[in-house]
This record gives sequence, C-alpha cells and structure tokens, in this order.
Amino acid sequence: MELVDAVHRRRMVRRYAPDPVDPAVVDRLLALAVRAPSAGFAQGWAFLVLDRPEDVDRFWNVTSPSPGADSRWLRGMRTAPVVVVPMAGKQAYLDRYAEPDKGWTDRDESRWPAPYWQLDTAMASLLVLLGAVDEGLGGCFFGIPVDRLPAFGDAFGVPASHRPIGAMTLGHPATDGGEAGRGSRGRGRRPMDQVVHRGRW
Repeated sequence: MELVDAVHRRRMVRRYAPDPVDPAVVDRLLALAVRAPSAGFAQGWAFLVLDRPEDVDRFWNVTSPSPGADSRWLRGMRTAPVVVVPMAGKQAYLDRYAEPDKGWTDRDESRWPAPYWQLDTAMASLLVLLGAVDEGLGGCFFGIPVDRLPAFGDAFGVPASHRPIGAMTLGHPATDGGEAGRGSRGRGRRPMDQVVHRGRW
C-alpha cells in the first residue's frame, strides 16, 4: 500500500472483530515505531504490549473510571485483542542534551520549547497506526485518565522513569460499521484554508 493511501484510509476504530492478531504483525508495527525521529536520537520511548486476554482485561480494569464502568465506547474498545501503551522517558532526553555535542549540562527542562519526549513517542505511535492500516488492521489512540495512571503503573510494573502518553488498541475492524458516522468523526475535517497560513498568519 502507498503511504498516501494508508494516510487517507486511517481512522480511529472503536470496535473489533474477534479474530486474533498475529504476534508477528505486532512486531512489525513496533519495528516501524522505533524508526520514528527523536531529538538527539535519544529514543527515550518504550512500548508495553498487552496481547493476552488476561492482560488486556487487567488494562481495562485498572484504567476505567470505576470498577463497574460501562459505556458504548468501553464495550466497543474492550473487543480489541491487543493494547499497546507508548511511554515517554523524559530523562533520556535531558541526559542526551547534557552530552558534550549538545552541551546543556544543567538538564534544565525549561530549555525545551515543547516536551520532545512526548512528541517523539507520539510520532512513533502514528507510525504504528499507519502500519496497522497497511497490515489490514485498525487502531485507535486514546488517553488513559490521569487519576488512573498510578494504578496502571502498579498493575504492570512500569518504572517511574516512563509515563504513558496514551494507549492504542489494535485489531481487525468489526464489519458492522462500529462507530462510523457518529460522535467526533461526524464533525468532519476542517478545510485547508482554515488551518494553512502562507507567508504570515
């Protein structure tokens, strides 16, 4: 598949078919992720792959707002056979830019115009989502509620050095249409002339 086709076909899938995902496909998607750019080639990202039913269930149990939480969104998302949690490691960036060729020896976070450890991990996540389209799969990127992050970290032994920027479900899209045409997707895309400015704003 051409890149432009994958970009145009990519959408957030919120309901999945029961078919399993080949672990080799997940490995190929992660191999794409680590090809993403990173400031100073710091590569501070990490990816937690949950592809056993018990691990996926534990993820939803510890990240849901309450033990009995139920919604159309949760019911659909819980059908995903794979959850990948991309995590950003800030210290790798602060340390990298304190090396002689960069020279910010104080490791001052305020020097960064944006948290590149999060941006780079987000770019890696987009490569997973585009790769999923190329593999005939669907995916959805979503946030983990802030107040559930400690429980998530405890449940999966995540070190304090890494913080999730979100999570991604992966699987074969359900053929019943799922959430198509409803919710956020119904808003449509903003026209180019509203978001692109040439020469000056």
